[in-house]
Amino acid sequence: MAGERAVEAEAESDRSFAALLDRATVNTPEGRRLLGPVSLAIRKGEHWAVLGPNGAGKTTLLRLLGAERHPSSGVVTVLGARLGSSDLRALRGRVGVVSHAVADRLPPSASALAVVLTGGRGVLAPWWAATSEADRVRARQILAALGCSELVDRAFGSCSQGERQRVLLARSLFIEHPLLLLDEPCAGVDLPGREALVLALTALARSRESPATVHVSHSLEELPATTSHALLLRAGEVVAQGAIEEALTKASLERCFGLSMTLTREDGRWTARASPSW
Repeated sequence: MAGERAVEAEAESDRSFAALLDRATVNTPEGRRLLGPVSLAIRKGEHWAVLGPNGAGKTTLLRLLGAERHPSSGVVTVLGARLGSSDLRALRGRVGVVSHAVADRLPPSASALAVVLTGGRGVLAPWWAATSEADRVRARQILAALGCSELVDRAFGSCSQGERQRVLLARSLFIEHPLLLLDEPCAGVDLPGREALVLALTALARSRESPATVHVSHSLEELPATTSHALLLRAGEVVAQGAIEEALTKASLERCFGLSMTLTREDGRWTARASPSW
């Protein structure tokens, strides 16, 4: 398995990891395997891509990392807290999430600024978030850093898909999250919006206080050049994992998606295409 890394929690302090999975599995109540067994070590400062076809287990993995469910077996530790013996509500507040599920639950009439401010309390409605002038200044600064200054007073529901995703990213950055989960952030986004989001994620990865990130994507073109590691899943099982140069190869990509492919990399950005003969 390309670049596979064994989880060695006893050999290295948990404080150096954002997440540790040791032979974690997830089953349905009927016993159908959704994920695993997966052993994975995500260190602080790493930026992971999770790739795989529909039904590969990507969303299930994110739910484990987001402390939204327990594993059926094995051990999952997120930010030093072991699932099953920790307060999941408190843990969820330490994990940032950018996903369409969050976007769909936010009031469309709220301004982009108000949406960002909800990130300070982890709520989904602005009227639940008591804020100060310092909070509003910080929210404006984060939006500006992500190229969203002109969106401050715009209704969230009237923003384009790409603009909403950048606003959600700003929301997740309002307080420091040691772990940031990105669930297909470029889905439904046009080319300019995708590139704006990629630039924002690149700048975040290069900042001094960058969180560890886990980026689920169906398209390699959406991955920033700062992506450091990759995990490839198929039918719930690991195809390859490790440093992206080792894990993301033509052979591993073909095993993952089950078709003949070409794979290229230019200036750190990846492109994959199905071969004409597939």
